[in-house]
Amino acid sequence: MESIEQQLTELRTTLRHHEYLYHVMDAPEIPDAEYDRLMRELRELETKHPELITPDSPTQRVGAAPLAAFSQIRHEVPMLSLDNVFDEESFLAFNKRVQDRLKNNEKVTWCCELKLDGLAVSILYENGVLVSAATRGDGTTGEDITSNVRTIRAIPLKLHGENIPARLEVRGEVFLPQAGFEKINEDARRTGGKVFANPRNAAAGSLRQLDPRITAKRPLTFFCYGVGVLEGGELPDTHLGRLLQFKKWGLPVSDRVTLCESAEEVLAFYHKVEEDRPTLGFDIDGVVIKVNSLAQQEQLGFVARAPRWAVAFKFPAQEQMTFVRDVEFQVGRTGAITPVARLEPVHVAGVLVSNATLHNADEIERLGLRIGDKVVIRRAGDVIPQVVNVVLSERPEDTREVVFPTHCPVCGSDVERVEGEAVARCTGGLICGAQRKESLKHFVSRRAMDVDGMGDKIIDQLVEKEYVHTPADLFKLTAGKLTGLERMGPKSAQNVVNALEKAKETTFSRFLYALGIREVGEATAAGLAAYFGTLEALEAASIEELQKVPDVGIVVASHVHNFFAEESNRNVISELLAEGVHWPAPIVINAEEIDSPFAGKTVVLTGSLSQMSRDDAKARLVELGAKVAGSVSKKTDLVIAGEAAGSKLAKAQELGIEVIDEAEMLRLLGS
Repeated sequence: MESIEQQLTELRTTLRHHEYLYHVMDAPEIPDAEYDRLMRELRELETKHPELITPDSPTQRVGAAPLAAFSQIRHEVPMLSLDNVFDEESFLAFNKRVQDRLKNNEKVTWCCELKLDGLAVSILYENGVLVSAATRGDGTTGEDITSNVRTIRAIPLKLHGENIPARLEVRGEVFLPQAGFEKINEDARRTGGKVFANPRNAAAGSLRQLDPRITAKRPLTFFCYGVGVLEGGELPDTHLGRLLQFKKWGLPVSDRVTLCESAEEVLAFYHKVEEDRPTLGFDIDGVVIKVNSLAQQEQLGFVARAPRWAVAFKFPAQEQMTFVRDVEFQVGRTGAITPVARLEPVHVAGVLVSNATLHNADEIERLGLRIGDKVVIRRAGDVIPQVVNVVLSERPEDTREVVFPTHCPVCGSDVERVEGEAVARCTGGLICGAQRKESLKHFVSRRAMDVDGMGDKIIDQLVEKEYVHTPADLFKLTAGKLTGLERMGPKSAQNVVNALEKAKETTFSRFLYALGIREVGEATAAGLAAYFGTLEALEAASIEELQKVPDVGIVVASHVHNFFAEESNRNVISELLAEGVHWPAPIVINAEEIDSPFAGKTVVLTGSLSQMSRDDAKARLVELGAKVAGSVSKKTDLVIAGEAAGSKLAKAQELGIEVIDEAEMLRLLGS
């Protein structure tokens, strides 16, 4: 009779074998029910003999207890991003740069892969056993997601095979297949849970759960695409060879990885993948092209944030055709009236789209759009739906003209369009409920006054019940009045009152940003606060004086001047100060007096940042004495390149301007 240890070993070996066939080879041998039966048998034996549970047992994927917060893991080898190209001409230029940099006219072969639309992760194996996993984070430091990654069945807890390195860090993408995404959303709709916009958001939300038991219920999967740390072992000297070796050790690798002998073959691969994209079963947004030879990769090296030997060739935004059922008009915080097309719902780039912005009256005229038209919808950057054109050849006979309102659809005030501006605006100001709501939502937002717990639905009710007309009225609210709102109990009401009290202590730049002055974002607010120092000085400033602030031109200066010239705005500010809103008196000093690596420098930001918003970064740089410019020129001292940096980065490199990545920026900000 077999011992308990033997039974456990056999069950674990059998389950690992079938996990490998299912997730890596995509060739299951047994029905799901049989797999479930084997798993139940293993779990029952381990329950009876907990002392025999091993860390790599298939049962250990179910997830540990919830975490209070994620800890950090520093990447031993930085997780860099890739530069992007968007057309054949740009790819051929990249190909030429690679050929020109290599010596002796060496032949280049390319390893081509799918660019998965998921979350980049790093997984460390020691002696073949999974010991840690982390997100990319800022490329230098990521979040520890080990417990969650252990729940993903496609990722082996233990590598199998020969010559496994003592320490091996593999890198790849965690993603959610479309079928799994649809099931998650179907379940969420049935139970009243959160519905995700797309598979990538669902994958990110699933992987960054503090409770691994939730992650375990999500059908995440994984493809490996590279290596970070390698110690105590060897790998093949080509990228493709490494991927094939990973597969032998049990790591899942996409079966679409292809070796191309020329740029022409790379382009053929790109077009074939683009053609097959709708049938893959998971989202991709391009292909990744890498020099196959590791020796050539080493020779080519890196730029500030990306390797010179690889590039992401992105697909164009996806487009679909549908019908415009109606056009409605929304009123924003500054009174801007935006036409929105209500569409016959259609899936575009994996997302069900039912609305698309039409921007303004000029855009409607340019498109020649009528209600009832058949239109082409594009998700620009696979995110924002927009109407590309009208299919005039299929225009129905019963289409209707789009009539732009002459009066605000919310408050009935006149709509005016200033000469030279594309946007029409409601003139109602704070008597307009829509403007009032949006202004108040902006005022309490995290980057403005940061009133915790004051959500959109609370603001909507406060305005509708006429409890609040101006931002100053918020600070007059009592717990008793708030308790009368929907879903607002005494404890929640008191929490909001406490948050309002806490928000009274702010900074001058946050206060200016919270006021919602047209064209004044966080960076401009920080610049105004740093330049003038006091509210009194800013209120008294002329348009000419305002233009002396870096990056403040005639348009912004006019908006700021007009805002403070308006008596109703000055009255609201006086009320806010009377309610106790205050900030420390700023110390106004010249850039040369600031002890900062950014002091006196002209800095340009390009690309997206992962650890803070661009406005936050601009504001912080201005505080430290930098001038933040919008374009690269010979006068630029420094370029900070985030994810997907484009032409500004290229121009900086061409001019020989110093370039740093986000991780280095954060380090310097901290110093």
